[in-house]
Amino acid sequence: MKVPVLSLLAALATLVLGYTYSWTITPIVIGLTYAIAALGVSVMARAGQVSFGHAMYSCISAYTVAFLARAMPGTDALTLILAGVLASFLAAIVIGLFVVRYRGIFFGMLNLALSMVLFALLGKLYTLTGGSDGLRIVRPVIAGLTLERESFERALLVLTLVLSLALAWWVQRYFRSGSGQALSAIKTNETRLEYLGFSAYFIMWKGYLLSAVVVGFSGAILALMQGLVTPEIGSWLRSGEFVFITILGGAGHAAGAFLGAVGFETVKLVSAAYFPGLWQFLLGLTLILVIFMFPSGFVGQIMKRVAAQNRAQAREKSPLQIPVRN
Repeated sequence: MKVPVLSLLAALATLVLGYTYSWTITPIVIGLTYAIAALGVSVMARAGQVSFGHAMYSCISAYTVAFLARAMPGTDALTLILAGVLASFLAAIVIGLFVVRYRGIFFGMLNLALSMVLFALLGKLYTLTGGSDGLRIVRPVIAGLTLERESFERALLVLTLVLSLALAWWVQRYFRSGSGQALSAIKTNETRLEYLGFSAYFIMWKGYLLSAVVVGFSGAILALMQGLVTPEIGSWLRSGEFVFITILGGAGHAAGAFLGAVGFETVKLVSAAYFPGLWQFLLGLTLILVIFMFPSGFVGQIMKRVAAQNRAQAREKSPLQIPVRN
């Protein structure tokens, strides 16, 4: 069965689960925001670059939603989401101009340093940001409709599922495009890419912008779902969780971010419920086991098995013909 069909079936099953058991809507939506953020991080992972500070774009988007909702009461939730993503995009334009010059640990640490500066400012500017207490968001209208809490959460679930499918399709399409292939070439041989006439700097910058925009969607949705925005959204621990999910799921396909999020949330919830004092240990152990057993993540292992099955089917359909001499 093809990936788009499986994705639609998974989205439908998630929707049914949310509508059947209302208490699952909040963890589902929050889990999807983690998956969307990891999807953005996986764009940079295709170039072999791991950012330990990409949560700052989620934070920028979330605070933009909060500021706009407080400054202009009655603003539609869809407008708030677009405004948050636009803020992330504009921030990435400026930050990306000098961040994408670096590679490896320098790229990761520079993003981390910038996110820590933002985190510190949000905590100190109490009169503007509410400090560590954060900013509350009054439940907005969505698509022009004023909804009660339960109806609002269900509408947000549908919106998040639609956005997840759309963003996954967009990122996967990018991976298969010329720009996406060139971004992957930076990981393998950047010098050869330059000799072919491509600008590695410009390719990285475009990938960085896409990555920030996708992460921005996660922050905006999370802000609306929680109704509260705090500096923790942009903490380095949150960025680490995004990287964790990316490694767990694999960056070989857009579906990897969602598989990684399912694995992450499952281990986190189960271990927190049954082993409250060891849940962080179990998360770390899970990551170690995945790295050793599936170096390319869940999606990488699946892709290998699918490729092997396709080769086996191809051999069965066209068996080797051995000529017989008379």
